[in-house]
Amino acid sequence: MTALIVCHFVLAACAHPLVRRLGTRAFVVLALPPAATTCWAFAQWDTAASGASVTWSWKWIPAYDVSLGLRLDALAELMVLLAAGIGTLVLLYCASYFTDDTQQLAGFGGNLLAFAGAMLALVLTDDLISLYVFWELTTVFSYLLIGYNSEQRHSRRSALQALTVTTLGGLAMLVGFLIIGQASGTYSISAILADPPRTSVAVSVAVVLILCGALSKSAIWPFSVWLPNAMAAPTPVSAYLHAAAMVKAGVYLVARLAPGFADVPVWRPVVMVLGAATMLLGGWRALRLNDLKLVLAYGTVSQLGFLTLLAGVGNRDGALAAAVMILGHALFKAPLFLVTGIVDHAAGTRDLRGLSGVGRALPHVCAVAVTAAASMAALPPLLGFAAKEAAFDALLHGDTADRWALGITVAGSMLTVAYTVRFVWGAFLRKPGVADTPVHRVGWAFLTPPALLAGCGLVLGPGVGWTDRLLSAYADAFPAPAHPYHLALWHGFGTALLLSAVALTGGAALFAWRGEITRFSRRIAWPTADNVFGHLLLGLERLSLQVTGFVQRGSLSVYLATTLLVMLGGQLAVLGMDRPWEGAVAPRLWDVPLQGAFAVLTCAAALFCLTVRRRMKAVVLAGLTGYGTALLFVVQGGPDLALTQFCVETVSMVVFVLVLRRMPVHFQESVSSWRRAVRIPVALAAAATLSVVVWVAAAARTAKPAGAAMVEETAHHGLKDVVATILVDLRAWDTMGESAVLAAAAIGVTSLIYLHRRTEEAASPPERRRQTAWSVSTTRLAGLPQGDEGAPERSWLAAGDTLAPEHRSVVFEVVARLLFHPILVLSVYLLFCAENMPGGGFVGGLVAGVALITRYLAGGRFELAQAAPLQPGLFTGVGLFLSTGVALLGLTDGTVLHAWTHDGRLPLIGEYHFGTPVVFDFGVYLLVLGVVLDIVRALGAKIDRQIERAAAEQAAGARPGPAPGPPPGPASGPAPGPASGPAPGTGGAG
Repeated sequence: MTALIVCHFVLAACAHPLVRRLGTRAFVVLALPPAATTCWAFAQWDTAASGASVTWSWKWIPAYDVSLGLRLDALAELMVLLAAGIGTLVLLYCASYFTDDTQQLAGFGGNLLAFAGAMLALVLTDDLISLYVFWELTTVFSYLLIGYNSEQRHSRRSALQALTVTTLGGLAMLVGFLIIGQASGTYSISAILADPPRTSVAVSVAVVLILCGALSKSAIWPFSVWLPNAMAAPTPVSAYLHAAAMVKAGVYLVARLAPGFADVPVWRPVVMVLGAATMLLGGWRALRLNDLKLVLAYGTVSQLGFLTLLAGVGNRDGALAAAVMILGHALFKAPLFLVTGIVDHAAGTRDLRGLSGVGRALPHVCAVAVTAAASMAALPPLLGFAAKEAAFDALLHGDTADRWALGITVAGSMLTVAYTVRFVWGAFLRKPGVADTPVHRVGWAFLTPPALLAGCGLVLGPGVGWTDRLLSAYADAFPAPAHPYHLALWHGFGTALLLSAVALTGGAALFAWRGEITRFSRRIAWPTADNVFGHLLLGLERLSLQVTGFVQRGSLSVYLATTLLVMLGGQLAVLGMDRPWEGAVAPRLWDVPLQGAFAVLTCAAALFCLTVRRRMKAVVLAGLTGYGTALLFVVQGGPDLALTQFCVETVSMVVFVLVLRRMPVHFQESVSSWRRAVRIPVALAAAATLSVVVWVAAAARTAKPAGAAMVEETAHHGLKDVVATILVDLRAWDTMGESAVLAAAAIGVTSLIYLHRRTEEAASPPERRRQTAWSVSTTRLAGLPQGDEGAPERSWLAAGDTLAPEHRSVVFEVVARLLFHPILVLSVYLLFCAENMPGGGFVGGLVAGVALITRYLAGGRFELAQAAPLQPGLFTGVGLFLSTGVALLGLTDGTVLHAWTHDGRLPLIGEYHFGTPVVFDFGVYLLVLGVVLDIVRALGAKIDRQIERAAAEQAAGARPGPAPGPPPGPASGPAPGPASGPAPGTGGAG
């Protein structure tokens, strides 16, 4: 089972090269996985029909008893045959429906095959969480298929509408699954149905939520709005998704859960009332539409209501009728959609008012359509007749609610007959006063898929008894009645046959009076569901704008105050209700008095932040709080944490300084005295509350600390640094995830900065940019110190002479030159000594970043480009590659991030110990270095350009005459690049 599902997705990923090489013939290759699945399912027929099942399971999330379990029983056998068998024929049909030059054909084929794989997994899964995952996969792929013609606004809107409705239902269903799983103690569907949870309010709520997902997927009222609009998709999509696969998922879920939850009080009213209403509304709407696909679409909505009603009745005969009706509906609705595609392809229109005489021109197509339509109208001896008889008989022998449902079903069957006859009449018969529609011939390969499906409906009518054993194996999950119903074409004369005759007669009468009925229907028509949906979306957008305008005031202080007040209220409520301090031992104030002294100084620095008005002073005070925390780590005995905190605070302060160069010296926000009087108590109360919470949490420990076990595990591997070992070995998966998040955040920030820079440069006139570049270059060259022979003097830094003299500091250049290489060596030392001494890849990368920051502060952005000529993105990418490679390398023995070590001896160096954690840590080192370099280049280079541009514009404005043109060539070593362009080596994520 697993291999067949995986094959669908693997071959779907190969759709692009297949279509590029084979054209439409690639669909024949894409049809191989569902064809193989069909053959496999037929081979399992006897097993499923005997009541046994084929199972496969893999523990996905063992801690929560979530498994990727597959189970093929009788109901799953039926759905697999439909999804795989009809999927095979639809893919073969696509080879004739499309042409080689059709746009986006590879994406369409891949999405259709991937959808088939997701649908197969959905009906085979035996776990609620896995079912939801595959449920949403079908939603995503259906969105892509419905929106295939993305150039058309209607297709995009229809795809988004289907995605919105079914996703909202799926989210509600997920909540219901979680409630049921918690109530049952397991998420296994078979285990839940074998021992359903006791009915309670929670279970009833869960059932309603699950039904919301099922009904939205199967387009049951009031969720039926999306299915007719989904006809914007190509005909193969309608034939597969909306006749045999996607829309059947909701009916399947109702049928699957009915044996365990049909007795819940809310089940039958919801399913039967909404199913009956959908059957009537869909059939009535189909009587006055003129597009053949829309007639079939609303007919599908009507039939889905009928199927949902039968599947949710909750008795054995109703379940049997639902199963055979699912089979019959797929075998007549899919060929009708395919035939509609053929008519549209041959005649160029689907409007039944303009079609005339198509049946004479395409007799074979007409024969296939009439055969399928006869089954839909429940004419003997087709499968639709046998299924309708079973449904009438099941409802006839039920309770009072079932008999009411029987009356509605008979009325709905009349509507089905009426729109079926209208479809055949509109598509194929000759109409008075309408000229015969010119059509072109249809090849046998185009007609074979719908002909096979219609032929199955014809053969299985007399042979419906062949399916009785399989479908009864599912129906026997319900309590057996005194006289169980068995499938057969003929059950003799009786009430069910009489009701069938009434439905046929009433449907013929409705078609005969179609003109009057159409006029009456349009006169009493309500606003269409599509208009209601559109107005609801518009109202939601307006409401969101009003709420956003009220809440998002643009004041950071208001947002922080709101967040702190919510946190404050929640924490106080928890503390007041639980009273965790009762019976708890109060923790010590400090281990050594020095901790208290550092804590007081840190708090004092934080309080001083409330009173300062200069931005730089606020940054320094905020940095002091971080350094104070690092000192606490030192005193507590955590040198790793202290070293990391020192480096983080240093880099953060440098970044703040880079940004503050172009910001006002003082805070410009005017704060009234009463606002200040409110802000300070809120901040102090939040801080005090958090302090109390941390204090209480420290005193409430009941479990044994994990530190001793960590120390023992680290010593077992011959290592000493517990923190570094935890980060790169014991908890390396967390470190890898955090590294990826750090890289993504840095890339996002710097990309926005560089995008803004490119936008500014594109918006400025080219002549102005040239003048700015020339002015800055001449200004810089004029400030270069000259030697006796006119050549620039040798500088301590590689590009230090690119700075103007007033911006240079010889002492700083000397210090940067002397410290750069020792700091880099220190960073490498911190990287490789991390197993036994304080250090690690993270702090080593930060230290290396500090070395490069020093070069930038001393010599400017060109000096930074000389010190680190490689792209920052290269460091980040290589670091992620190394970390991820180490993680995946462990999969060779089945364990992610499995560590390998090697001990050896080298000449001169002596004994060494090397392992994959070192490689992993080296990846972290490169990633952190790339992130720091990327941020410094983005912030520093951008603000440097702004300063240079402002200086050049000021200098150009002070000259009395026009600005001179650029010189013919550079003189005596110009700057590495123009000031208005990007710095050499910069770019990174940008």
